[in-house]
Amino acid sequence: MENKDREVLLKIMKHAEHAIDYSSKYDDCDSFQSDDMCVEATVFNLMQIGELAKTSLSDELKDSIKAIPWNQIYGLRNRIVHGYEGVNFTIVWDTIKDDLPELVKEIKSVL
Repeated sequence: MENKDREVLLKIMKHAEHAIDYSSKYDDCDSFQSDDMCVEATVFNLMQIGELAKTSLSDELKDSIKAIPWNQIYGLRNRIVHGYEGVNFTIVWDTIKDDLPELVKEIKSVL
């Protein structure tokens, strides 16, 4: 693995861990969604994950890690960036609670 890819994976993992941490005090999507500052901080981290995944990782690395849905990660980033008012917060919540822990786990196994 190239050193640049390793650094980018570490950044992606950091953003995922931040999003998980920021939302950890909430038990459900409604309570999470009621905290604008938490939502904005979390969504920022999701955007960063998507941007790093699309533009900073080598195609070779992405091709070698089939367990991570790179296109879906970037797709969520696009939905957030280009249509924030239309973002489905249930999807954001599910991503944070279900998908990000798996992303962190997969990145740790690759590193």
